Amino acid sequence: MKTRLYADENFPQSVVEELRKLGHDVLTAREAGQANQRIPDTQVLAYATQQKRVVITQNRCDFIRLHKIVKKHAGIIVCREDRKYPLQLVQRIHAQLLTQMPLDNKLIRVNKLK
Repeated sequence: MKTRLYADENFPQSVVEELRKLGHDVLTAREAGQANQRIPDTQVLAYATQQKRVVITQNRCDFIRLHKIVKKHAGIIVCREDRKYPLQLVQRIHAQLLTQMPLDNKLIRVNKLK
């Protein structure tokens, strides 16, 4: 199943590309003209929600906080950076996307391998 994702500007491009190979529709902040503008996280979430896309980010603390405040959104996936095993991170994200549908108003946490 194809999921519409919005990768914030600090999300790794290599992970974006691998998620696309798995069939997910990933729009990056750069592609949306939203990069390098210091856009507040609230506006990042609002933009993704307007576009009906799930935010995918490594900015865990801020987006977990936002999830508690903003009750209506298309979903938020927070990931821990995993430079050692980036392909495994992609697989863990993909597995969550396959099992957690629909993602509306949900917060999904994807941790790195220990």
